[in-house]
Amino acid sequence: MDDLPDEIAWDILDRIKRTTDKNSVSLTCKRLHELDNEQRKSIRVGCGLNPANEALTSLCDRFQKLEKVEISYSGWMSKLGKQLDDKGLYNLSIGCPLLTDLTLSYCTFITDAGLSHLASCSNLSALKLIFTPRISGFGILSVVVGCKSLILLHLIRCLNITSMEWLEYLGKLETLEDICIKNCRAIGEGDLVKLGSTWRKLKRLQFEVDANYRYMKVYDRLAVDQWQKQYIPCDSMLELKLVNGIISPGRGLACVLGKCKNLEKVHLDMCVGVKDSDIINLARKSSNLRSISLRVPSDFSLPLLMNNPIRLTDQCLEALAQNCSRLESVRLSFSDGEFPSFSSFTLHGILNLVQKCPIRELALDHVYSFNDVGMEALCSAEYLETLELTRCQEITDEGLELVGQFSRLCVLKLSKCLGVTDDGLKPLVGSYKLELLAVDDCPQISERGIQGAANSVTFKQDLSWMY
Repeated sequence: MDDLPDEIAWDILDRIKRTTDKNSVSLTCKRLHELDNEQRKSIRVGCGLNPANEALTSLCDRFQKLEKVEISYSGWMSKLGKQLDDKGLYNLSIGCPLLTDLTLSYCTFITDAGLSHLASCSNLSALKLIFTPRISGFGILSVVVGCKSLILLHLIRCLNITSMEWLEYLGKLETLEDICIKNCRAIGEGDLVKLGSTWRKLKRLQFEVDANYRYMKVYDRLAVDQWQKQYIPCDSMLELKLVNGIISPGRGLACVLGKCKNLEKVHLDMCVGVKDSDIINLARKSSNLRSISLRVPSDFSLPLLMNNPIRLTDQCLEALAQNCSRLESVRLSFSDGEFPSFSSFTLHGILNLVQKCPIRELALDHVYSFNDVGMEALCSAEYLETLELTRCQEITDEGLELVGQFSRLCVLKLSKCLGVTDDGLKPLVGSYKLELLAVDDCPQISERGIQGAANSVTFKQDLSWMY
């Protein structure tokens, strides 16, 4: 090893991707150990740090070129030793001058004071906070004020962030490209208007409201007026994901839909109030759309505040079929409520979309209109490679037997489908047409019945969902 040229030694280390393998190789000889110390740019640590502050400082001294650090205390218990605290975060900010990407997950000992030390990390461009309960809006503000190059900010289950000055400051910086706010109870859709000019730069937005607190965030009249008066250009937006939101005219994120000219991926999950007109406007503006996922609330899950709700129908699917010629992935789902909707998307609307667009991935969940006739029609879907059917109870063995006739299908996933049995899979056994067959919780399909039906098969059966 000592005689190897540097280029070859570096290439060996470059080809090793797993951290455990890198650690093992670095122990084989002194030279690889030294080269690994020079090369390592990312680490992931957590419960194994003991004592935490000192151990992290030692790692920073060893790896001088660290750019990406993830500290996760998921599953932590007090017997594992004290977590990293504010002092440890200070040591990190001093010991990692090249730090650009930091993730703090379940770090319950870190407070605003510790987070403020990151303001000195001038290169920090990505910050993810996952369940850091002692962090408030003031801690976030101290970071965004100090880190002028912040491009990505993810806040997940940060329950004590109430003040929103940091949103206003980010709006003035106009550097943010990726923001994720998930289950932060005090942050509502109306607050995002404070991003102001930053909407021009945003490429990815994920906003998820805790379903248990969906209607507890108060929408003040001033926020509604701001949304209505402010023109929000979203020309850079590529991905939009909204979960448990309220979409109503002139309020919150309803102002964003239909203004994203270059949108490629959209995911609307249990967003109450979404209408055909919203999706139609989105389809007309976003001709580059490649992926859409719609999970629709059932009729009985709609809140009382929505008067005469209008469900999504085939009209919006028709608009997608006519305007989105690059659409490759479609996921349609109804809520798991006791009373699912029966008459939103019809078989005609779904098949029209598949026939007019180059759909490679189709996933249907709780779509009762899809039946054996639909399976027969999919035989002519020349681009379809992946099909996922969940709780599609109108599918029988007769429809399942047609899978062998699908020209390009290589992945089939069945979950909680009551009408299919081992008999429906018999034509596939020994053909190895499929690369993957995954069967989950289908009571009439056995583990023995799927053997040999694909190059790779997975089977799981937990029938508790039926009771």
